Amino acid sequence: MTSKASDLVAKAKQWAGYYGDFPNGEEGAVFTVPLRLRAAWDAGDADALADLFTVDGSMLIGDEQLRGREAIRAYLTEQFAGAYRGSRVADEPVQVKFLADGVALAITKGGFINEGETEIAPENENRATWVVRKEGGDYKLVSHQTSPIRG
Repeated sequence: MTSKASDLVAKAKQWAGYYGDFPNGEEGAVFTVPLRLRAAWDAGDADALADLFTVDGSMLIGDEQLRGREAIRAYLTEQFAGAYRGSRVADEPVQVKFLADGVALAITKGGFINEGETEIAPENENRATWVVRKEGGDYKLVSHQTSPIRG
């Protein structure tokens, strides 16, 4: 196996581990949303992150309640150039519950890792809720909220 192929296999195994106890089926499909958000956040890509949301989706981040995909995009574009530059997110799946056909609530535990740090600082730990809805065969975020674990 080439070095490039080995790197890809190692990365795939690492990302597969992020699904926790939910690697297959619809539960795993729901948890692709936090994984896609993580990839977009880690890349500082506000467009990709905003596109995870439904057009009228909402995001509560810190004290900011963002309503609509375009508000999310604008806020994150600004923050990725400033306060969130170089930051990463880490989430572990905790629970998923289907509320209706194609609608689920997922809960994760994790937080923010600031640029230059290797782990989540206690003050940056959070629980997150993810309300997702299937649109065109893919899950989109309707509502995302983070709440600090320690206050």
